[in-house]
Amino acid sequence: MSSAAGAPTSPRKHPIPHLRPRTLLKRADLALVHPTVLAEAEHRAASLQLRVADAITSFAGSMWFVYLHILLFAVWMSWFEQSPWPTLTLIVSLEAIFLSTFVMIGQNRQAAFQQAKADHDYQEQESLLKENTELTRLIHALSEEIHARVLAEVQAGLAAKAEPGEPPH
Repeated sequence: MSSAAGAPTSPRKHPIPHLRPRTLLKRADLALVHPTVLAEAEHRAASLQLRVADAITSFAGSMWFVYLHILLFAVWMSWFEQSPWPTLTLIVSLEAIFLSTFVMIGQNRQAAFQQAKADHDYQEQESLLKENTELTRLIHALSEEIHARVLAEVQAGLAAKAEPGEPPH
C-alpha cells in the first residue's frame, strides 16, 4: 500500500489498545475520535469510582497481572504455607469474587457504551437519510424543470418549422 505521495503506508492501528479515559482525553487528535467515545471517556474520567474500576480492570486484564500472580503463588506455596494451602485458597477465592465483579462492571460499561454509540449512529443515519431524500427530491424537480424547458424549446422549434410562409431562420 502507498499513499498519494508515494510513501508506503501500513494498516492503521488503533493507538490505544484499551479505553483508559484519562489517556484518551490527552490525545492531540480528538477530532478523529467518535463523539460517543469522547462522551463516555469524559463521563468515566469525571468519576473517581469509575477511574479506579478502569485502572483495576486494565491491570487485571494484562499479562503483568498473570506474571505477578505466578510469582506470588509460587512464593506463598514455597515459603509461607504448607499444603493444602488453606489461606491461599481463601485469598484466591476472594480475589476471584472481586475480579468477576470488575468483569461485570466492564461488561456493563461496554454494553452502555455500545448502546450510546448505536443511538448516535442511528441518529446520524436518519439525518443523512433525510438529507439524501431532500437532495433526491430537489434533483428530481430540477430534472423535470429542465425536461419541460427542453421539450418546450423543441416543440417551439418544430412549430416554427411547420408554419407555412415563414422564412427559415
